[in-house]
Amino acid sequence: MSLPLSMRPEPETGVALEFRGVTKSFGPVVALDGFSHRFEPGRVHALMGRNGSGKSTLVKMLAGVFPPDAGEIRLGDTPCRFDGPADAFRAGIVTVHQELSLVPNLSIGENIVLGRLPQRRRAGLRVVDWPALFARAQAQLEAMGLDLDPRAPVATLSVGQQQVVEIVKAMAFQPAVLLLDEPTSALATREVRLLFDLVRRLKASGVTMLYITHRMSELFEIADTCTVLRDGVRIGALDMATASHGAIVEMMFGEAAHEVPRRRSPARGRPVLSVRGLNRAGAFHDIGFDLHAGEVLGIAGLLGSGRTEVLRAIVGADRAESGSVRLHGREMFGARPRDLRAAGLGYAPENRKEAGLVQSLSTADNICMAAAGSVARRGFLTRAMERPLVREQIDDLRIKAGDPELPVSALSGGNQQKVVIGKWMATAPTVMLFDEPSRGVDIRAKRQIFEIIWRKAESGLAALFVSSELEEVLEVADRVLVMRHGRIVAEVDPAATTLTELYGLCMEGTRA
Repeated sequence: MSLPLSMRPEPETGVALEFRGVTKSFGPVVALDGFSHRFEPGRVHALMGRNGSGKSTLVKMLAGVFPPDAGEIRLGDTPCRFDGPADAFRAGIVTVHQELSLVPNLSIGENIVLGRLPQRRRAGLRVVDWPALFARAQAQLEAMGLDLDPRAPVATLSVGQQQVVEIVKAMAFQPAVLLLDEPTSALATREVRLLFDLVRRLKASGVTMLYITHRMSELFEIADTCTVLRDGVRIGALDMATASHGAIVEMMFGEAAHEVPRRRSPARGRPVLSVRGLNRAGAFHDIGFDLHAGEVLGIAGLLGSGRTEVLRAIVGADRAESGSVRLHGREMFGARPRDLRAAGLGYAPENRKEAGLVQSLSTADNICMAAAGSVARRGFLTRAMERPLVREQIDDLRIKAGDPELPVSALSGGNQQKVVIGKWMATAPTVMLFDEPSRGVDIRAKRQIFEIIWRKAESGLAALFVSSELEEVLEVADRVLVMRHGRIVAEVDPAATTLTELYGLCMEGTRA
């Protein structure tokens, strides 16, 4: 049963959070397997693990999104079972998500006490007690050592200040456990300092904090311990005072951390895409590289490094402020996406469901979408005209679509991703940008997608490949650019680079 509100420990006393043999499965997939660990109060506990390691599952169970299949979660000496987020919240567990939940048009004070506005009676009616509201918010801000005006609209704050207000809002509920999910992903260096100062204050008050981040460099500054998960299993926990980058990466990846993947040996052709001095404030700076015919060029970097932003600027989805983008020697900076497509550029975006496909349309419609102009005759397009093109892509990419006239949403994630690729291959591109092409697909489909990229490259396609999974970048790419904080900081040969070294470059700009 749930821990009653009356039994919630005050933060000042501190309360340990303990998992005992917690297991969670989704169908045949075991997301978390017998996880046992004790998180002590008054400490910042980092959770590390690559995508699919079980971090999100653990946090969602703790937040009450779904219960464990087996095992037990305890706050102090009290076992807890959360039947929903409200139960976890009443038990004193509060989550600060990466996506802010503030209302921009309301004041700082209103956001802090949202849902608990103080009221008073006036002329027989209950109205908001504004002096009490701002006084209460001011007290919360001062308790956290923050010099912010509670009457200021949230919309006037920087992203870092908004993140801090989000934490103050959470602390107004006097949580025993605070979950911080990628709190610095969108923050500048100065704002990270502000956030870390606040986290240290919370630690001193006895709050138990779980801190999730992809930025390993932050761990050595703010975390006390680091618990590593891999494939749903707790690999171990380290004291950050004695931990090293290499030790954490090895725990995250096991033997794969030292493997150098087998390479193909492409014959590097002429440069077909040349980028020079590409800039956009707050996103990326001075980006420059050449992409050659028949080459797969990887871009590695952690969350927030600017990889996706660069790809979107190249294809014209977002406008860069300055720079040069030359396609087959022709300057295309500032060109419209349709002009870039006509010049031979294709783009598979990272979010296939929202940006790559129209879910309500058929597989056939989606495949023909980008090439409709070349298939149509005198402005008319019929199924008979589309059929050869659709069949060509289905056969070439081995798309499992029993009936191409059914909605594309009926296909598996891997086959949907193949449809995105097929949509662009139907335009006969010479340059293709792949942003997270393996996200959300099973292992077999992932391998098939990689083989498609290699096969197309062997026929002369120039491919730019981005993935959050650094081991994939090493496996798929012939050459790798490393981005950090919006800049290219290194270029490496995958045949001579280990995963540990690549992680070191992504995190610190130097090989671990």
